[in-house]
Amino acid sequence: MKNIFLYISCLVVLTLSACNKYLDKEPDNRAKLNSPEKVSQLLGTAYPQFNYQPIAETMSDNVTDIGNGQTDNTIHDLYFYIDTKENQQDSPEGYWYACYSAIAAANLALETINKAPDPNTFRNQKGEALLARAYAHFMLVNFFSKFYDVATASSDPGIPYVTEPETVVIKQYERKTVQYVYDMVEKDILEGLPLIEDKAYNVPKYHFNRSAANAFATRFYLFKKDYNKTIQYANLSIPGNNYLPYLRGWNSSYQNITDVTELFKIYAKSTEPANLLLVETQSLWSRNYYNVRYGVSEEKQSQIFPRPDPLTGGTFAYKLYSAYEGTHSLVPKIDEYFVKVSVNANIGDPYVMVPLFTAEEVLFNQAEAYASTGNVAGALANLNAYASTRINNYSASNNITESRIRSAFGANDIRAGLIAAILYYKRAEFVHEGMRWFDILRYKIPVVHPTREGQVITLTRDDPRRVLQLPQSTTLAGLAPNPR
Repeated sequence: MKNIFLYISCLVVLTLSACNKYLDKEPDNRAKLNSPEKVSQLLGTAYPQFNYQPIAETMSDNVTDIGNGQTDNTIHDLYFYIDTKENQQDSPEGYWYACYSAIAAANLALETINKAPDPNTFRNQKGEALLARAYAHFMLVNFFSKFYDVATASSDPGIPYVTEPETVVIKQYERKTVQYVYDMVEKDILEGLPLIEDKAYNVPKYHFNRSAANAFATRFYLFKKDYNKTIQYANLSIPGNNYLPYLRGWNSSYQNITDVTELFKIYAKSTEPANLLLVETQSLWSRNYYNVRYGVSEEKQSQIFPRPDPLTGGTFAYKLYSAYEGTHSLVPKIDEYFVKVSVNANIGDPYVMVPLFTAEEVLFNQAEAYASTGNVAGALANLNAYASTRINNYSASNNITESRIRSAFGANDIRAGLIAAILYYKRAEFVHEGMRWFDILRYKIPVVHPTREGQVITLTRDDPRRVLQLPQSTTLAGLAPNPR
C-alpha cells in the first residue's frame, strides 16, 4: 500500500475476482460487467471499506486520557495529534486508501455504463456511482484539507478528484483546491441524485437510496453554508419533516430491551428506521471504543449527558454502561461481527457496520439551517421532536423554548443559542461515532487533550494539525504534504 498512490481499477477487478460476495466466476470481470445487476454488485465496493469513526472520535473533545486501558498505537497518535505512520484499518492512511479504492470502483462502474450499448438501462447504477464517488472525495477533503471556508477555499490545497479508472501504477496528480473539490462533489451529487430509484435494490439501505442521497446533500450544503438548500434536501430526505417515525426510540422501544447485546445489534440494523445508509467496514472500533486508554471517561460522560438536561430539566434516556474496570463509559452502539478466513479457522477479520447517514443527522442539519436563516420556530420544532425521543418523561410542560435556551447557554442572540443547543444534542447523539469532529472543524472549537503525566495537548482554532497529513507515499504522485 505504501508503494502506490491510489488503488487502480485493475486492483478492484482482482478484488472482485477473489471475493465470492461479488463477482467470482471469471479472472477478468471487466468483460462480464454487462448487466445492471453485475454493476450493482461492483458498486457494493464503491463505499470506503474502512471506518473513519475511530479517527474522528479520538481527535475530538469527547475523549480524554483515562489512565488505564488497552494500548493502540494509532489511537495514541491521534490523541496526541501525531502524524501516525500506521496504515491498517482505523488509521488515517488506511482510510485514505479505502476512499480511493471506493472511488476506483465507482469510476470503473461509470466507464462500464458509458460504454454499454444502452446506458439508459444503467440509470440507477450511474446515480449510485456518482454519489458514491462524491461521498468518498467529500470525506477525504474534510479530513485531509482545510475545512471549507468561502474566503480561502479557492486557494487552500484540496485532494485529487479522480474521475476515471487508473491504468498505471504511479500517476501524477494535482491537489487543486478545496473549492474545486467541493464544486466537483456538487456536480456529482446534482447529476446523480435524480437517477436514484429505491426499487433497484433488495436492501436499499446498503446503497445510496433516495433518502440517503438527500441526506448527503444536507450535509454537503450545511458544510458549505448554503442553508436554503440544506432545508430543501432535508425536506426530500424525510418527507413532510415527519421525523418521529424515523428517530431511534431511546425513551420508548429501546427502554424495553434489557439485553445489552441486543442493543448493540439493533443500532446498525437495516430494519432500524433511523439508518438511511449502512456500509460494512473492516474495523477494530467495536473493541477499542470502550477499552483503550484514550476514550470516554465517567467524567466526560457527565459532561456529554448532564443530569438534568438543561434544556428540558429531564434526564437522557440513553442506556449508559461502565466498562473496563468501571473507568470507561459506553453507549451500546458499535457492534462487531467476525468473519473467519474459512469455515474451520479460528482466525479472521473483525467488521463493523457503520451508519453513514441517519435521520437524526438530517434533523440536526435542518435545524441548524433553520437557525441560521432566522426560522426560530422551525429549529425549536426539530429540537423538540428530537428531545421527545431522548428525554425520559418528556412532555409539553418541559419542552424546549427560547427562554430555556437563553438560560442554558447564556445567549442573548437566539441564533447562537439555538446552534449551541443543536451542537450539544448532536454531541450526545453521535458519541463514539466521530461526528463531533466535523462540528469542531466547522466552528473552529478548540480541543484540549490532557495526559495523566501532566502534559496538555491543545488544538487551537487554526492549528494545522486539524488537517490530517497525507500518506507519505503520495509524494510519489507529486502531492505536497500538509504544513506542520
